[in-house]
Amino acid sequence: MKPPKLSFGEENQHQEFEQALLEVEQALVTLKERYNQVQADRFRQTELQQRLKQLRHSKLPEDKAQLKEIKQQLEVLELNLESQLFSWASLKEPFWQAIRFGGLGVIIGWLLKSVAG
Repeated sequence: MKPPKLSFGEENQHQEFEQALLEVEQALVTLKERYNQVQADRFRQTELQQRLKQLRHSKLPEDKAQLKEIKQQLEVLELNLESQLFSWASLKEPFWQAIRFGGLGVIIGWLLKSVAG
């Protein structure tokens, strides 16, 4: 059985749908990768924090060097975890909505002030 012949508009919609579906699939793969990275970073952070507690009271020079290295690794992990939580792309829409509606509120306030006073 042959597939029905699609008109130009239907074919265009079909292509747009396939493109959107591919974009969603790619976003899902990226999200899964990001989630796995966050989980791995959190696990590593917990391990390093436990090791840090063990070494904190040591007076040995090699332990002090390892303590410094662990602190640096923890800082890097914290930055990675923070940067994964917030990005400009995730804040862009709320930011512009706040600007838009905040500005609208100021304008309405000026109008009400000029009418009342």
